[in-house]
Amino acid sequence: MDRKKLVLLLGALIIAIGTALAARSMFADSAAPQAQALPAEPQGPKVLVAQRALPVGTIITADSVAFQLWPKEMVQDAYFIDGESDMNNLLGTVVRHSITAGQPVTQGSLVAPGDRGFLAAALGPGMRAVTVPVSAKTSVGGFVFPGDRVDLVLTQTVKGSEEAALKTSETILNNLRVLATDQSTETTHTPDGKTVVRAFRTVTLEVTPKIAEKVAVAQTIGTLSLSLRSIADNQAELERAIASGEVDVPEGASKSEEETILRAALSRPRDGASSFVTGGDVSRFQRRSVPAPTASPAQPMMVSMDNRGASAPAPVRTGPVVNVTRGKNTVAVPVGK
Repeated sequence: MDRKKLVLLLGALIIAIGTALAARSMFADSAAPQAQALPAEPQGPKVLVAQRALPVGTIITADSVAFQLWPKEMVQDAYFIDGESDMNNLLGTVVRHSITAGQPVTQGSLVAPGDRGFLAAALGPGMRAVTVPVSAKTSVGGFVFPGDRVDLVLTQTVKGSEEAALKTSETILNNLRVLATDQSTETTHTPDGKTVVRAFRTVTLEVTPKIAEKVAVAQTIGTLSLSLRSIADNQAELERAIASGEVDVPEGASKSEEETILRAALSRPRDGASSFVTGGDVSRFQRRSVPAPTASPAQPMMVSMDNRGASAPAPVRTGPVVNVTRGKNTVAVPVGK
C-alpha cells in the first residue's frame, strides 16, 4: 500500500471517530433532564382561607376553612393568622358576607353566636325566624339546642257536644332548624367540655314566610310541642326525594353546584300532608271522630266531622212535627215538646 492511500485511510478513520463522538455527545445532552425553576413558595405566615365557596348564612365547620401560607406583603390586619387565632373558636360562627373559594377569611365576614346580627346572618335567603312558647314537657326536657332540627306537633281539643270532645294531636311541620332557645343562640359548656342542659320557655325556629303564618295560627288553636329529629333522618329523606324526582340535579353540574343543591334540599322545612292521632287511637274510652252537637227544635239538622275531617250529616230526629207560625217565622216543633 502506498503512502498516499495510507494517509487517506487514516484521515477517514479520524473523521469517523470524531463524528461518532459528536453524535454521542449530542444524544447524551438531549437525554439529560432539564433543570426547571420551581415556583417560589410563599414566604409569610399562614392565614385562614375558605376551602370552598361560602355563601351568606353558612355555618363555619372544620372542613370549610383551613390555614394556608400567604405572602407576607399581602397579609392584612383583618386576617386570621395561625398562632394568633384559635380556629376552634371560629367553629359555629356564621358567614355575614360571601367568601369565594381560596379567599382569606376576614374578621368582619364572620359573626359569632351571641353577637349583634347573628340571627339575621344565620337565616337562609328568603327565610324567617319565629318564636313559639314551650315548656319542659313540650321541649324534649331541654335536650334541644341551637342547630338541631325538630318537627312541630299541635295538640288540641275539638269540641262537639257538651258531653264529649275530640282529643287530637298532629305533626303539622317537619325539619325546622332551631336558631335559638330563649334569647341564647349558643350552647353552654362546662369547664370539662360537657354540654349544659337547661330548661327554656321559648324557641326560635327558621321557617318560610308561609310556614310563619301557619305557626302564628297554630299557637291560637292549641299547644305546640317539639319533636327532636335524628341526624340520619335528613339523609334518608334526601335519598327518597332524589329517587322520586323531587330533587333534580341537572346533568353536567359541577361538584360544588351539586353540593349546593343537596345542601339546600337537606335544610328545607317541609309543610305537607300531616299525620295525626286522635283519642280513640290511644284509648278505647276516647272518641275517634268529632261528636255531633245536640239538635235543637229550631235546628233539626246539624253537620258533624268524621275521623278524617270530612263533613258528614248528623242523624236527623224523625217523628211527627207541628209547624208553628209566629208572625213571619215558621218553626217545626216535634209532637210532645
